[in-house]
Amino acid sequence: MRLVYPIILYPSGIPGGYTVLAPDLPGLVTEGRNLAEALYMAEDAASGWVLTELEAGKPAPQASNIEDVKPEEPNGIVSLVVLDMDAYAQKYGKKAVRKNVTIPAWLDTYGEEQHMNYSQILRDGLEARYRKDLQDA
Repeated sequence: MRLVYPIILYPSGIPGGYTVLAPDLPGLVTEGRNLAEALYMAEDAASGWVLTELEAGKPAPQASNIEDVKPEEPNGIVSLVVLDMDAYAQKYGKKAVRKNVTIPAWLDTYGEEQHMNYSQILRDGLEARYRKDLQDA
């Protein structure tokens, strides 16, 4: 899932530095020593903010239209940040979700005899399918 959010960059107290706010992500504030670092930090901070919401079972916030976002100071810059939530969650996601599955009794007997970890087998299969779907896309 890719998301795009408007951000506002303000010159910070550090020469050449910027402070970044994301109006759609309450409380998100980050900064960088230059524009490139500020944009990188904005992507990382926003991805972490959204991942926390998703792992809590909440939806990602709706993004404002960039044309509706206005800086409060005349030297503010409005820009966009693109979040690759799949890649970020794969790298930093921690929350596990419990799923119940139904399998035939004979297959359960086989799995028990082989001391199989059903959760690991399901995870491996889902991850393989996910990687295949990404390649096919």
